[in-house]
Amino acid sequence: MTTSALRAKDTIDAPDSAGAPDTSGASSGGRAARLRRELRAIHALVHRDLLRLAGQRVHTALMLLHPVLYLLVLGGGLAALIPRSSLGVDYRTYLFPGTLMMTVQTPAVMVGIRLITDRESGYLRELLMAPVGRSTLLLGKCAGGTLTATVQGAVLLGLAGAVGLPYDPLLLATLLAGMILASFTITALALALAVTLRRAETFHTLLGVVMMPLLFLSGGFFPLDALPRWAGVLANANPLAYAVDLLRRCVAHHVPGRHGTSGIAWAGWQPPLLLEAALLLTSGVIALLWAARRFSRPE
Repeated sequence: MTTSALRAKDTIDAPDSAGAPDTSGASSGGRAARLRRELRAIHALVHRDLLRLAGQRVHTALMLLHPVLYLLVLGGGLAALIPRSSLGVDYRTYLFPGTLMMTVQTPAVMVGIRLITDRESGYLRELLMAPVGRSTLLLGKCAGGTLTATVQGAVLLGLAGAVGLPYDPLLLATLLAGMILASFTITALALALAVTLRRAETFHTLLGVVMMPLLFLSGGFFPLDALPRWAGVLANANPLAYAVDLLRRCVAHHVPGRHGTSGIAWAGWQPPLLLEAALLLTSGVIALLWAARRFSRPE
């Protein structure tokens, strides 16, 4: 067991400073003590993920290198071939929301892999012995994955100037909020998949089959209106497509004259920005609730 795992488990298993909770559950002191335990458990799991992120610097750098290469090498090469008039913006500017999504996607998906490996190693069984609800443990893992994915995406925001975007605080804050929402949804979907599967190899294989098509159908690399009709239907059901379109429309909203091509469209009608955000959030909440229901079953 790693040092960060030991710290997280010790924090969860530590007795409450306010004393033993009221077993009847009738007193407000007992409910407050239970709430503190649940919040402490979430904090411990988030802290564990942050310790892992800080301790695995080489691994984190390699994960960031992948989208950076896409943005600077692929984007720089295709920018010379794709005319600006076809997209309304430089191709590197068009590609930036897609690379942000690539950045948050990998650490968010890794949460599902860690859940399976924790089950296989026996660490998950030790966590389940803590005096907190199973749903609390799952929420802590979701919060930790969302935070670490957002932190890595925030690092890539430093390249906004390289693609012609201004370092406008409002623009950066809006993009950061969009990445938080996208990170939560992807993490929740990964956890929903992880509680269903039992082997990490199966999870890896399924990701290899599913993730690349989801990326290509997200509109991160080329406009969705250039896809065949059947692919456009699949894109409208793809959560990553809504996340990419949300980030791209944030850029268009805060930077005058950067109105690139349209993204998600339902029979020619483009849903409002807030509706896309609500659909993305709803997808994540439903996935997390379903995962919590499956996770509540005895191992």
